[in-house]
Amino acid sequence: MEPKCTLLLLGLLQVAVLSEVPESGCIYGYQMLKGQCIDEDECEDNPCGNHSICFNTNGSYYCDCETGFMSKTKNFTATTGQCQDINECTVNINRCPENSECKNTIGSFQCVCLPGFQDKKVGSSYTCADIDECVSMPTACGQHGVCRNTLGTFTCSCPTGFRNQGNSHTPCEDIDECDGEEHVCGKDGSCSNSEGSYYCQCSPGYSNYGNNQTKCTELNCNRLNTTSEKAVAMMGGLLDLFRTSCESLSGSSREQRTGETLLENLLNVTGGMLSGGNLNSSTSFSVFFGAVENTMRLIAPQLNKKTTRMDNEDTEAWLTVRKDQVPPTGQVTLNTDNVQLNTSWETAVGANYPGFAFVALVGYKTLNSTNVSPPINTDTDSSHQNTTYLLNSQVVTALVSNTDTHSLPEPVTLTFRHKNEREVSKGLNYSCVYWAEAQGGGAWSGQGCVKAVFNSTHAVCSWKHLSSFAVLMALYPIEDTFELVWITRVGLTLSIICLFLCILTFWFCRTIRGTRTTIHLHLCVCLFIANIIFLFFISNTQNKAGCASVAALLHFFYLAAFSFMLLEGVQLYRMVVLVFHTTLHQLYLYSVGYGVPLAIVIISAIAFPSGYGTRRHCWLSLDQNFIWSFFAPVCIIIFLNSFFFVITVWKLVEKFSSLNPDLSKLKRLRGFVLTAVAQLCVLGGMWVFGCFLFQDEGTLVIAYLFTLCNSLQGVLIFIMHCLMSKLVREEYKKLFGRMCTSEKKRYSEFSSNQSSNSQRPLRSTPSTGESQI
Repeated sequence: MEPKCTLLLLGLLQVAVLSEVPESGCIYGYQMLKGQCIDEDECEDNPCGNHSICFNTNGSYYCDCETGFMSKTKNFTATTGQCQDINECTVNINRCPENSECKNTIGSFQCVCLPGFQDKKVGSSYTCADIDECVSMPTACGQHGVCRNTLGTFTCSCPTGFRNQGNSHTPCEDIDECDGEEHVCGKDGSCSNSEGSYYCQCSPGYSNYGNNQTKCTELNCNRLNTTSEKAVAMMGGLLDLFRTSCESLSGSSREQRTGETLLENLLNVTGGMLSGGNLNSSTSFSVFFGAVENTMRLIAPQLNKKTTRMDNEDTEAWLTVRKDQVPPTGQVTLNTDNVQLNTSWETAVGANYPGFAFVALVGYKTLNSTNVSPPINTDTDSSHQNTTYLLNSQVVTALVSNTDTHSLPEPVTLTFRHKNEREVSKGLNYSCVYWAEAQGGGAWSGQGCVKAVFNSTHAVCSWKHLSSFAVLMALYPIEDTFELVWITRVGLTLSIICLFLCILTFWFCRTIRGTRTTIHLHLCVCLFIANIIFLFFISNTQNKAGCASVAALLHFFYLAAFSFMLLEGVQLYRMVVLVFHTTLHQLYLYSVGYGVPLAIVIISAIAFPSGYGTRRHCWLSLDQNFIWSFFAPVCIIIFLNSFFFVITVWKLVEKFSSLNPDLSKLKRLRGFVLTAVAQLCVLGGMWVFGCFLFQDEGTLVIAYLFTLCNSLQGVLIFIMHCLMSKLVREEYKKLFGRMCTSEKKRYSEFSSNQSSNSQRPLRSTPSTGESQI
């Protein structure tokens, strides 16, 4: 089997070899030549294609690409590959120098300079250098254009009145302003074009204020015709001069303006008004401020200088004016001696630019709290009903050329220096105000202030409208502290309780009845009622009629209390000096105790009805010295009582030094005098402090002293006339005994014995009248 298999394989191999042999008898890659098989040169037929190189080998060949080309494989044949161009610009992006562009070619690449650059040889290499078109093309921007070379290009800048024909690389040509925008000079002006410019000529009654490239606007020289007759009388013939000078601005007139002269005349007139005392009402203030503002609007366009400042003893003014083709921009700051104004030209110009713009600040040096008397408008803040306002800064008028000053696009800031430098406190604050004109006058108002910052020396106020401005110092009534309120309520309550006990004691205790006890009874009744009214109604100022009634009642009862104190002094004097008939008739007691105070109250109410009730308290007003309708009688009573007490003490000293003094009686009288003097000191001292308490400048210390004295008077009367009296103490003991004992019979006997014992001294000296003491 093995030899057979071997022979079979050999046979098959021979068949395969013979099948590869061409008919020529040579294998592939060779050819028969002269009976021999020699190598065939396949490269003669250029089998590799374009951009390739053919390399012949024995029995075969291979292809390779030329420089700048590549194939998928390094060596290839016609059937296995093909040469393709290499894009050198993407293979290496930094092949070309700066400011050049790489362009691919078949089998290679080129570096081409960008537009605006040219080849420049530097050593053995080339770079792309910028071309200065402004030098190479002198007329590139035309006759009126300005050429500016830039890297790789250039631009043409055209002056005002010219524009590029296309983009910024084209020449400049004239703009026909008269043909473009409608009404470039306004509907009341005619436009004439010129090379690179134009000019406007205004109709009569209109002006562009010397700037012939702005719209013509109405002069409104008759704006002062609406000024009141009072203003015309105040400013004399100056208004006519203003109007005549204003009319000279009409048309194409180029007459010499007299703005500086007019401004000087205005300051002289306003100074005369301030120093002459003509501003004495709200109406005069409204007329004055309105006239100044209107005349300043006529003067400003006639000023020649950009900045003008003038002043005299009473007034100062600072104006800055701009007259340009385009509206001015930027910040503006003006100063007087005590006020600084900060705004912007955009705010001063507003929506329409008439060819000029101005900012002005007028300060009134002598317009202060001594001659400012119009009412202050505080209706915007109801919590300030009782506030006292004082003018605490220089008054200024701020204005701009923008006629719409009621709602400015940006706030105008004014910084004021305080006249009286004081820190803001609970009782003091500052308010930024402006003069608000109203029908029949005007008033200071705080409405419209968008921001206000204060310290002890300055106030910074921001407004979105313009007018005349100032800073007011607000003096608020100092509210009672919790401690003072607590002392008042507790002290007065305690005093009322003690007075009520005194009234019960003097009314029901028979053992002490007499003229002096009757006086004490009515004294306590008056103080009892007055203290109740004081406790509950002294600060109820909302109802004016009710407040006036409370003040009148307090006036009456406090005067009545002092009247009975006077009667006590008279009674003590009679008891010490007179031996017999020391009692006072009841009619006399009531006439002096109640009749005299009632007569004083009636006369006071008829003489000055509005004197009852103030902004802070239901008490007597300080206006027209009305408070003296109370303090004058009180001072007289204190003086008379002091006189009677001095005489009484003198007589007591004489009696004590006599040969046969009645010591028990004299000691009792001495006790009476001492308690009366102490009572006078407490009640009189209370109203010494009360004299200052009810003023707007009343201090907290005075309030405490008044409250303590007011609270002590009821307690003192109860201690001196009840607790220190032996007879009263015995009556109190009987009363407490009746309340504590449970044996009615024993209680009755004890009461009977005590009553009989207590009445014996009264029967022992019936002729001296001491039973009435």
